[in-house]
Order: sequence, then structure tokens, then C-alpha cells
Amino acid sequence: MDHRVILYHKQATSARTRFLKFENNTVCAFAPLPDLSTVVATRPDTVFHPKAILTDTEKKLGLAKDTLAFESEYRQTVQVPGEDIDILLASITTTDPPFVEVESSNAQFIDLTQARGLPDVELELLRSAYELILGG
Repeated sequence: MDHRVILYHKQATSARTRFLKFENNTVCAFAPLPDLSTVVATRPDTVFHPKAILTDTEKKLGLAKDTLAFESEYRQTVQVPGEDIDILLASITTTDPPFVEVESSNAQFIDLTQARGLPDVELELLRSAYELILGG
């Protein structure tokens, strides 16, 4: 089963929450979701190992080890013809957003209001992520 990771940073002092957007107009690391993607209920039998996925994501972004924290309460699955894609949510645990590191990966931090141009399926994923983050 394929997967994508949505990354966010929440400022400790102001609670400002930003998501990481990649150069190919997606918040899903490291590839946009295929056309015809729809969010479906997560299947309880889905098994994946978030630690390995997050370690790989840290390496690709040039982040220090254990910079990402898996949000276990966020479980989304996107269905496309022929496959399901697990969507993971991870927080970037640094005090300030790692602007320099992510820029070298052609990514940038955006506020939720700057996500308007994303595909509808990604907006739906961000909306549920934002609700979880604000509730936590």
C-alpha cells in the first residue's frame, strides 16, 4: 500500500499552524495524489510502520533525526482506481519552522488560507488535520 505524509508546524507561543507545501502544488510528501482520488473511511486492518516512513521523510527534507512526530489519531485513506493510499500526519517538533531545510527541498510553509489552489481531496485532508491539531 502506498502512503503520503502531510507535515505541519505549530508555533508553541502563538499556536500559528503552517503546512508544508511542495513545488508540485501538493501538501502530500513527496508526490501529489493521483487524479480521481477520494477520501474514504480508514480500514481498521491497515498496517504500516510510521517510524520508518518518518525517518525517510526526515532524510529527504534534510531534517535532524526525530524532528518529526507521528500523529496517531489522524488516520485517513485516499482511494484511487486500483489502490488505496494511507495518509499520515506528522508534526515538525522544532521550536521554529525549519525554513532553510525545507527550501532546499523546494518546499515552503503555508497557512491554511494559502491552500485554496490545492486539489479538493487535499483540502479535505487538510481540513480534518487542522481540526485535529486545533483540538489537541
